[in-house]
Parts: sequence; C-alpha cells; structure tokens
Amino acid sequence: MTAPPSSRLVKIRNAFFSGAVLLAPLVVTLWAFRQIIDLVGGPFRPVFFFYLPESIRNRTSLDVVWDILATLVVVALVTLLGYVSRAVFGKVFLNTGERLIQSIPGVSAVYNSVKQVIDTFGTQGRNTYNKVVLVEFPRKGAWTLAFLTTKNQGEAQAKTGRSVWTVYVPTTPNPTGGYMIMLPASEVIELEMSVGDGMKMLISGGAFIPPWTPDDPARALGQPVPRSLG
Repeated sequence: MTAPPSSRLVKIRNAFFSGAVLLAPLVVTLWAFRQIIDLVGGPFRPVFFFYLPESIRNRTSLDVVWDILATLVVVALVTLLGYVSRAVFGKVFLNTGERLIQSIPGVSAVYNSVKQVIDTFGTQGRNTYNKVVLVEFPRKGAWTLAFLTTKNQGEAQAKTGRSVWTVYVPTTPNPTGGYMIMLPASEVIELEMSVGDGMKMLISGGAFIPPWTPDDPARALGQPVPRSLG
C-alpha cells in the first residue's frame, strides 16, 4: 500500500528542514569567516599594493594571492584566540570549582590534603626524590622508608667530617610532612622499588607491598642485606 501524498510531502519537508539545520551553522561560520577576512585584509590591502610595482599591481591573480594571505592570517589569529580563551576560561572554571569545594565543611580538609600530596609528590616531586631508601628511624633497629634527595656534599655535609647523604623521611599517611636527615652513606640502604611504589606504600601505611623478585634467593630468607655505598 503506497503512502498518501500528504505524508510524502511531510517527509520531504522534514528532510529539507533537517538538512537546513545541519547546513545553517556551516553557512553562518563561512559567512562570519569571510567577513573577518574582509575586515582584516581590507584596511591593509592598499598599503600592501602601494609597495608593489605597477606592472604587478594590476594583475588579477594578485587578488587571489592577497585573499590567501588574509585567510592564513585570520586562521592564525582565530587559532591563537582559541588557545588564549581555553587557557583563561579553564583557569577561571578551575579556580571557581576549587573555591566551591573549599567552602564545603569536611570536604575542604580532605581536598586540601589530597591536593597537597599531589603537588608534593607529582611529576616534579618524583624528579626531586632520586630513590627509595631504608634508614633506621626514629631509633636503632626500627626501619622506615625514606627518599634520597641528594648525594651532593655541601657545607653542612662537609662539616660532619663524613660522607653523608641527605634523605627525606615522610610521615604516614600524609607524606607532605616529615624530616630532612643527613646520614652517613653506610647507614642508608638503597632499594630497587620505584619512587611511585614507595609513595603508595607510605600513603597506605604499609598495606600496599610492591612486588619484588630478589636476584639473590638468600635475600628472600631474611638474611642481612648489604648496604649500597654508592
């Protein structure tokens, strides 16, 4: 059974309006783009043509060259505007959202703590901490994870009269607080785990144990581990 003519007209009308809705943004964009090109290229066109020889100035192909140059300039300006607006508006939205979160009681404390941890142990922090180490702290026989910050010997290290390394001993579970300690190299045990795994182990309070396969089976039996003297 064929559809009545009225229903066919409705389908054609709906298809036409659907196509118009799809084309309208493209047409408006092209029109606005053309207006911007004329606005940018128009005022500078006489200046550009003035410095050209008269024999070249009257060529019709020069208009095409000028339109291409104006189009490239407009594309570059629009792209630059997009980068600037994204950076500015993104920063505004981020600051607004951060102020909103910090205004919520209870949530602000958790947010500030997490943000502080991320800022401290982010990409920049991982570059600051060279290696995960073991040190005896806060007393002999009690071992804790620490981060080796530097082996360089400055004034403070030199005046100890020994080769000392500088390590950072963070607290758990908030590693943004801790102690900077200078220890003799012989009292610092370098570990094979990554800085990221060391951070996870500290923040979890020791619940996270990074996987490790010892090169020497004797180490897995709990025998003393020789210290690395660098």
